[in-house]
Amino acid sequence: MAAPAKRARVSGGSPLVAPCPSPRAARAPLPLPAGSSGGEPEGDAVAGFLRWCRRVGLELSPKVTVSGQGTVAGYGMVARESVRAGELLFAVPRSALLSPHTCSISGLLERERGALQSLSGWVPLLLALLHELQAPASPWSPYFALWPELGRLEHPMFWPEEERLRLLKGTGVPEAVEKDLVNIRSEYYSIVLPFMEAHSDLFSPSVRSLELYQQLVALVMAYSFQEPLEEDDDEKEPNSPLMVPAADILNHIANHNANLEYSADYLRMVATQPILEGHEIFNTYGQMANWQLIHMYGFAEPYPNNTDDTADIQMVTVRDAALQGTKDETEKLLVCERWDFLCKQEMVGEEGAFVIGCEEVLTEEELATTLKVLCMPAEEFRDYKERAGWGEEETEDDSLAITDIPKLQESWKRLLRNSVLLTLQTYATDLKTDQDLLRNKEAYATLSWREQQALQVRYGQKMILHRVLELTS
Repeated sequence: MAAPAKRARVSGGSPLVAPCPSPRAARAPLPLPAGSSGGEPEGDAVAGFLRWCRRVGLELSPKVTVSGQGTVAGYGMVARESVRAGELLFAVPRSALLSPHTCSISGLLERERGALQSLSGWVPLLLALLHELQAPASPWSPYFALWPELGRLEHPMFWPEEERLRLLKGTGVPEAVEKDLVNIRSEYYSIVLPFMEAHSDLFSPSVRSLELYQQLVALVMAYSFQEPLEEDDDEKEPNSPLMVPAADILNHIANHNANLEYSADYLRMVATQPILEGHEIFNTYGQMANWQLIHMYGFAEPYPNNTDDTADIQMVTVRDAALQGTKDETEKLLVCERWDFLCKQEMVGEEGAFVIGCEEVLTEEELATTLKVLCMPAEEFRDYKERAGWGEEETEDDSLAITDIPKLQESWKRLLRNSVLLTLQTYATDLKTDQDLLRNKEAYATLSWREQQALQVRYGQKMILHRVLELTS
């Protein structure tokens, strides 16, 4: 399967304003004690789930086991014997997937498909889950027994607003969460609740609550999968999310050792590298920065393990930095004219961000073009603007890898540096404060789970931004 595409130009958005962002797994390692899921003791829940797997034809390799012990958090999968790269770990028949097409109200959801359309595209799956959760004889009950308690999900959307702002200010997460909460409420009251009330024989009053709906949204955000489109289907809408039993048990790290493969009849989890006996099996949720991991899954990878981590510089921050460097009203008007031009060229936007990774600028064309246009002499800009409608061949000057930053023109470096400095001012703490806390193991151990995860998010972003400062000095 092809690697996930680079992040979109406009960063900082919410997965609820567009279909599921990751074509791979979605599983959040949650800090749950044994016996916390489904009200059953851990051994009973796992044994029941494994019996269910055999009944539905879900083939688990004898070399792996499901366990709440020896895993990074919650339930996970561990190698009972050493596994070779390329070995099949388990295969899930499509009939065992939980989706709007396989649930017990699939016919109704299909008939009402037009009325259930939403910005997220998740409503049919969420209604399927709402129905199956309260159905006394749901065939997926043993699968639900391994779910975490919905009231204990650690997504920032469940944090008090004060705590979210205090711990994650500047990271982009509070803004994404606010969009989520607005969209969830709108979707619930305009589509979901009217549907459940119209079919009250299928949905008991116990599942008709905004609180439960929000919890299930978070669970879909953290546990669902989205099957990738075929290579020649790029113009189609992304596939809707679905639940994949067994696959969603695997936890995530950037340096994963397993990957989910899709075929006509089965979804197969395959080892991508040798896995030693006793070691945990990890899937990947795609190339996810820590802010995305905590937003969508409720955790972050400890620094410096997440090689996919990124830091955002809001596009409007670069404009503000350019305006900050003007001497008079005439120069300000010139900056605004150039910004408007870049907006019309769809290089920038009011809610967009330039995304900088550990090793590369993921939005290199957009950032290079923006720096070039905002810094070029007036005469050159007039010529550039006139040529824009005719198209223009890309040149090496438009490339902007991290290693290229010291080679940039001085005016470009100055503007980039000032943009980074403005970005760093948006955090509630500076790099040294976070660094001291991370290095003091005793102090770090006294932090709550949320404080630790938020610290990892902030610190990773600041390290990337400070590297850009060094490269522009």
